[in-house]
Amino acid sequence: MSVKLLAAKDLEMFTSSLSTEQQRDLAKRLTTFLSQYSHVSDSYIIEFFTEDLWHTLPNTWQPVLQDLSYPQIADLLLDAAHTDKRYPSVWPLSLLAFRATAHALAFPRECRRGRGTAEKPEEFLHNQSQSALLGHIFRKHVKPKKQHEIRKLGSLVKQLCDQTDCNSVVDVGSGQGHLTRFLSFGLRLSVTAIEADHTLVAMASKFDGQLLWALEKERQKKNCSSPVPVSQSCPRHVAGWVNPKASWEAFIKQLSVSDCVDDGLPTPSGPSKKRLRGCELQGASHVVQTSSCRVCTDSESRSQDSESSSQRQLSKSESEEEPSAGKRCSCGENSQRHPDFVLTGLHACGDLSATLLRHFVSCPYVRGITSVACCYMKITTKENPAPPGVVAAPQTPGREALPSEFGYPMSSWVGGLPGHQLSYKAREGACHAAEDYTRRLREESELLRTHCYRAMLETFIRETRPDLRRAGIQTIKKAHLLPFTEYARLGLARVGLPPGLPLAPQRVEAMLKQQRRVVVYFSLALLLAPVVETLVLLDRMIYLQENGVDSQLVPLFDPNFSPRNFVLVALKVRG
Repeated sequence: MSVKLLAAKDLEMFTSSLSTEQQRDLAKRLTTFLSQYSHVSDSYIIEFFTEDLWHTLPNTWQPVLQDLSYPQIADLLLDAAHTDKRYPSVWPLSLLAFRATAHALAFPRECRRGRGTAEKPEEFLHNQSQSALLGHIFRKHVKPKKQHEIRKLGSLVKQLCDQTDCNSVVDVGSGQGHLTRFLSFGLRLSVTAIEADHTLVAMASKFDGQLLWALEKERQKKNCSSPVPVSQSCPRHVAGWVNPKASWEAFIKQLSVSDCVDDGLPTPSGPSKKRLRGCELQGASHVVQTSSCRVCTDSESRSQDSESSSQRQLSKSESEEEPSAGKRCSCGENSQRHPDFVLTGLHACGDLSATLLRHFVSCPYVRGITSVACCYMKITTKENPAPPGVVAAPQTPGREALPSEFGYPMSSWVGGLPGHQLSYKAREGACHAAEDYTRRLREESELLRTHCYRAMLETFIRETRPDLRRAGIQTIKKAHLLPFTEYARLGLARVGLPPGLPLAPQRVEAMLKQQRRVVVYFSLALLLAPVVETLVLLDRMIYLQENGVDSQLVPLFDPNFSPRNFVLVALKVRG
């Protein structure tokens, strides 16, 4: 099988592709730069006072940074596109080099046809909550940000399907099914969606039924005698957790389980319930015969058998079994007849994006992939194999995880570079939205004081309880509008300390005067966030290249609207 990428002319929004040598050279420069400034990217802004972070900056930086106004921080540090830079004082060359290098190494986040710095895309100019480019039936229950994302990503997935001549899509981490519905009902693709949260799967099924009802009402308004052709477009939902350590064969089998949700069949209320019910039943073979999977069979050949829950549980020997010629998949069809499909994941969290890339490389039936990552701090690494909030994958007793099983690094090249390690905090910082913070700086928003408040509170907490470090304090509503004493009262109670703990007014006032320094330091760390994200995504591109697959990174979404806007795109062409 030869592996090629779409020609740039086929997808105009694609960024220019880097050669293998260019990718590796960029990875070297990224790791060198980030390791040099890891003390910034690894720092916690809530420890600004307790760790005296300001004085960890070079002595020559401190005097020129501490007097910057908030708009100047935005223009001179964070906004690479701002050309009219007016410095209030002479900056040291090391600071200028730091800023220039950070901007130069990060992948451009604006599409070539980007619109600049508007807060929302043009499609929302007339109605801030309704995309003018997305049909109304796909906007129900969908926030503007998600409307923008499903429209753009759905169109890209459709292009990959057209290029690879396959009509099937697997949407992993499908949530409430917003992208799934657009792909299925809007673009007429055959979609299997898998989501770990059973509540979200149930909601997706409910919303599918509501969309069918809306389609039927439109048909009645138009006095159309033919029923809605849902039999060609109903999505199929599977409730299940994708194990990052499982084989691609196990993943394919998981997609064909029999206990998926019966979407499209809930009986709607309304005067035409019977008529719609008949319309839905016309498409029932697409939905209720769930022992067979769209990825395992085409619409003309479905198995009528169902599997028990015990049959669906893969044993270790099954999950590790290598495919052989003529092997039958879980739904009883010969694996040689397995149809091709495109894999997609919209903001697949943590290791899930890495897992999908591994399945794309290994599984012969996956022809293309569009991967939008998020939650980089939940990626597993050798140094941190179990990040907070991550469901641990089953591990064979006595067996250590291989480097290739971690979410970062995925490539052998990056894994062999000195200083390639990325801490939990550096990866968490890569999830922050620089565009949104830049906007706050220019507006001199009162929200900017919250970091200073939290850093001050950390100081008083540790003085009382030295063992209580970085205690989790849930967001205090409208904290930026409160005086610090009231903020502290609420925050102390949340960590089990007396709300009336004495706070020396002079100390409080002295720390409040350092708010601008806190904002400057956070901005320096934020300047590194896109660089960290670039290294994570470049590592995945190099991993694909090491496995014979070219890929491209597309800044598909408007970064002012959707901060995690990169889509990693790759496809395999048989020749």
